[in-house]
Amino acid sequence: MKILITGVAGFLGCWLSQAIVEKGDDVYGVDNLLGGYKGNVPKEVKFYQADASDLNQMKKITKNIGVVYHLAAAPHPGLSVFSPWIVAKHNYMTTVATVTAAIQNRVQKVVFTSSMDRYGENKTPFTEDMEPKPKDPYGICKLASEAFIENMSEAHSLSYSIAVPHNIIGAKQKYDDPYRSVASIFINRMLQGKQPIIYGDGKQKRTFSDVRDCVEPLIKMMELPEAEGQIINIGPGPENNFITIIELAKLIAKKLDFDLNPIFVPDRPQEVRYATCSDSKARKILGYRPRHSLSDTIDEMIEYIKTRGTRPFSYHLGLEIINEKTPKTWRERLI
Repeated sequence: MKILITGVAGFLGCWLSQAIVEKGDDVYGVDNLLGGYKGNVPKEVKFYQADASDLNQMKKITKNIGVVYHLAAAPHPGLSVFSPWIVAKHNYMTTVATVTAAIQNRVQKVVFTSSMDRYGENKTPFTEDMEPKPKDPYGICKLASEAFIENMSEAHSLSYSIAVPHNIIGAKQKYDDPYRSVASIFINRMLQGKQPIIYGDGKQKRTFSDVRDCVEPLIKMMELPEAEGQIINIGPGPENNFITIIELAKLIAKKLDFDLNPIFVPDRPQEVRYATCSDSKARKILGYRPRHSLSDTIDEMIEYIKTRGTRPFSYHLGLEIINEKTPKTWRERLI
């Protein structure tokens, strides 16, 4: 089967593409390299450097494709409050163009990766039957994308499944982006001898999910009829890796033998305090079983960044709204 992955050069995209290549399918990939590395793309993938929000390009790329994994996004929840246009373009409009092209070319199925940001400040653990309450434009765009896919499915009999990944981390993650991926930012800074910067009091809690534990469930969402039309959380339950940001910094510092003295700065607007999901639906439908501990994942991230070398942070996305609420760390490029 011919399978297309949007966002193939990104973190999740490169891991998923490698796994599908190893299954023996023909893999095609599209990426504008906004948030990924071209070197992440397996050599077996037919790669198109293009923007997934360009309908004309997507019409050409989705021709004769059987399944589309739509992963392309600007995954920047915090930044979306200050750069809503660019985040909307690379989240919602990529979905509109990709799904429209898929329908035009009679693609068999679309598997979309949403985000736990759809849940907002709901009671934890987040379950799929909760009313979504996104707090930031990124979560709003992901929820709007879900609604668009569901609507177009009803109108045009499009087969789909929606995955809700949960704070994915691991090797090959972009680590020079100052706007996202807290574990990678911490490691990159500490390896440079710099203290981690923590927003608020550091007691925000998150569950972290190894990227490899997400790949198999995503493949099953393509294959299993039980996943048809379903929204499914992909991430470990709160009994696994549900820790505060300051605890994450301490874990990394211990592994690096780093003398930790974090720099605390004001909270970012619209940030959710606690975020963790229930994985019971994924376990039931997809046989989901997380196999990698947070400690082991952090070890592999450290080794990956050490091997590639630390990098200065690249402020590759501009701030559209600059006022007294815009984090000083971004305004003055302090990270």
